[in-house]
Amino acid sequence: MEKINKHTQDLMSSRFSKDSIIALATSVGGIPYVRNVDAYYENGSFYTITHGLSNKMKQIEKNNIVAVAGEWFTGHGKAVNLGYFGKEENTDIGASLKKAFSIWIDNGHNDFDDVNTCILKIELTDGVLISDGQWFEIDFT
Repeated sequence: MEKINKHTQDLMSSRFSKDSIIALATSVGGIPYVRNVDAYYENGSFYTITHGLSNKMKQIEKNNIVAVAGEWFTGHGKAVNLGYFGKEENTDIGASLKKAFSIWIDNGHNDFDDVNTCILKIELTDGVLISDGQWFEIDFT
């Protein structure tokens, strides 16, 4: 396994630094749960907008180690609830998410006045990326 480098970072960015559907897996009490989420990749992490009281967030509160899978990528990471989408600390990543999700973000699905509308950050620890017939085992730490 090699540390993420410019080449693998560029591959991850070109593939996922836009509105991307990924599978997010959580596990509680040895039982796995998986669902698809809209995600955006930036600097070794995936970000998604979710509801703080959702089952996935309740599961993450109990066990924040998660797995993800997307377009020819699979990985592991630590899930971090960044809290309310509208809080000042989330301004920069919130702007990136609004741009990445611009086609649907204001369609009424999200309630940005609800303090439970939060940003979930998945800090990748490791992963496998396949590109042009090459297999890259990446250490994101």
